[in-house]
This record gives sequence, C-alpha cells and structure tokens, in this order.
Amino acid sequence: MIEVVAELSRGPVFLAGEALECVVTVTNPLPPTATSASSEALAWASAQIHCQFHASESRVALPPPDSSQPDVQPDSQTVFLPHRGERGQCILSTPPKILFCDLRLDPGESKSYSYSEVLPIEGPPSFRGQSVKYVYKLTIGCQRVNSPITLLRVPLRVLVLTGLQDVRFPQDEAVAPSSPFLEEDEGGKKDSWLAELAGERLMAATSCRSLHLYNISDGQGKVGTFSIFKSVYRLGEDVVGTLNLGEGTVACLQFSVSLQTEERVQPEYQRRRGTGGVPSVSHVTHARHQESCLHTTRTSFSLPIPLSSTPGFCTAIVSLKWRLHFEFVTSREPGLVLLPPVEQPEPTTWTGPEQVPVDTFSWDLPIKVLPTSPTLASYAAPGPSTSTITI
Repeated sequence: MIEVVAELSRGPVFLAGEALECVVTVTNPLPPTATSASSEALAWASAQIHCQFHASESRVALPPPDSSQPDVQPDSQTVFLPHRGERGQCILSTPPKILFCDLRLDPGESKSYSYSEVLPIEGPPSFRGQSVKYVYKLTIGCQRVNSPITLLRVPLRVLVLTGLQDVRFPQDEAVAPSSPFLEEDEGGKKDSWLAELAGERLMAATSCRSLHLYNISDGQGKVGTFSIFKSVYRLGEDVVGTLNLGEGTVACLQFSVSLQTEERVQPEYQRRRGTGGVPSVSHVTHARHQESCLHTTRTSFSLPIPLSSTPGFCTAIVSLKWRLHFEFVTSREPGLVLLPPVEQPEPTTWTGPEQVPVDTFSWDLPIKVLPTSPTLASYAAPGPSTSTITI
C-alpha cells in the first residue's frame, strides 16, 4: 500500500497566466520495523492540468463529438489520460510532466516531488452555471507494474483577467541571462511580474469614481433619481447606491434591488424552444435589498459581491454579465396621501385605505465585475488544498 498526497502551497485559487506549484509526497505507511519484503514500488507518476467543459443538453445545442477520439480509457491501458471517466469534454490541457519513474519505498519511507506549471492564459474561468460548466483540475496519475492507473484529482479555481493575453514580459537585452540554468529564476520573475501587473490593472479599473445619475420614470411621471459612484467592481467589493425619491411626482410604495448575473448562451448554440429546449438566458441573484419607501425622500443600499462568484466573461458558447435589477411598486393615484392630517380640530380615529391601486415596473443597470487577488479569494472562500489517495 502506498499513500500519495498532493498539496497546493498557496491555496486552490489562481490567476490565468500564474504558475501553479504543487508538492507531491509518496509514502509507504507501514512502520519502519516491517521486513524488507514489505517495500512498495511504483512504475511511474505524471501530472497534468486540464479544463473540463460540460453543457446542459436542454439549453445548449453542441455539434456531435468526434467519435475518432474516444474519451474513455480502459483500465488495462498504460496511457495517462487525466480526464478519464470525467463528464463533458476536455477543452484545455497542459503538457504532461513526469514526476518519477521506478520508485521503491521501504516501510516508513517517503519522498516528495515538486510540480510547477503555468496555467494557460487563453482558457475560460472556472464557472458552474445552469447552461455550461468549466472545471479545472490538476490530475496526478500513478501506476504499479501490471496494474491499472490510479488518478488523484486536485480541484482548482481559475480567475481570468481580460487583456493579459496581449502583454509580453519585458526583456532587457543588456542584462537578460543567457544561461539555461537560470530558466527557473526567470520564470519566477515573470510570474511575480504578471501578478503585479494584474493587481495594478485591477486597482486602476476599480478605483475610478465619478457620479452617475439616472432618472427613473414610469408612464405617469418621474419616480426618483438613482445615483452611483462607480460601475466597475472587484470580487468582494460592495455595490453602494442612493435612491432619491423626494423629487418624484409619482409616489413609490416599495422598491427592491438585486445583484444578479445573466448567463446567456450564444445564438449559434441556443437550442430551439420547439425541440424541448428551455430559455437560453438564466439569472442568479447573489444579494438583494427590499424596502417600503412611502414618504421616504432619500435612501441607500449596499450589496456585497461574493468572493466565490465568477467575474464577467465571454466565450464562443456562453457569456456572463452582471447587473442591478430594480423593481418598483408605484401608486396610480397622483396625489396619494396615506397619513392623517397634521392638524385636527378634535381627536378622531384614522385608518389607512385597505386597498391602493398600484403599478409595477422594472429596470436593469449593467455593471462590470472583475477578478480579485487569488490570495484573498483563497482566504475568504477556502477550498481543499490537499488531496490524498491510497494505491
């Protein structure tokens, strides 16, 4: 029996283009007092990062898969196929790397191996929606001699910042190292530089503040004014807005605002309604504020953006956008008064009307949500950083 443990040193969240580092420890769990005949051996071990894509058949119409490339590997084969037995299609993978060959461990002995790979920058972000799913995993395959391959899968979360694909790592011709032995140090510098550049771009995009005013009206007149100071946010930030109802000519009885994502299947992949398909657009509410606001002149709200949610993105099959969804309940009576007169000649009993004729309408305000620091996302929404399997 051999125990294999894979540990991500920095947590399970990464930015596309960063280097993933994983320590793989192989141990013979038998006590050291066991006989030499209890030593264990592995023929080889290899590691690879891959992204699995799965689409809902009722929402997405995909072309038929290529039958010439089977997705299932028989257990008797010795070919390392990380996505064996997984649902969906493998749309992205890194080259496999061999960790070791012909490893023999005595009782109580263990050895550790370091795996490092740059996450592809051209891939989609991790996403689990109602129409499609993009799931990243680090898969480690191990095999004994004349035995089936055993796979150890470590789940990953990948954030994508649009625009980094076109950025090139700066090279100083005068001081650039030419020795191949300095390749790892150069890779570390590139990874640090990329993370610093991503942080600067996120800060520049989300720190700009300017007042945006929106007049809200229905068919009878003006309801109020909505003000917001920014339209670009990062994961973990709060969306703060102010609603001014004092200038309105139509009484607003109640309003609600929801922070939502809109998942939309691209037109060429939408399944037609007549063939048993469901709507190609789905909405998920992440935060909501509701308030009764009759005789309220000014109010505000704050909606947190969950760190575990997915920033907006767009692929050839699906797009994800963020928005503020408002719903208003207004009175049909222009001079609605639901409070008793201030001055009365004698004490009387006053009751409000039992029924008020109302109208409802909605309004959507698009916003933009970008990724945040992978370290912050790992601390706030921790996931498994260690995976174990016994062979």
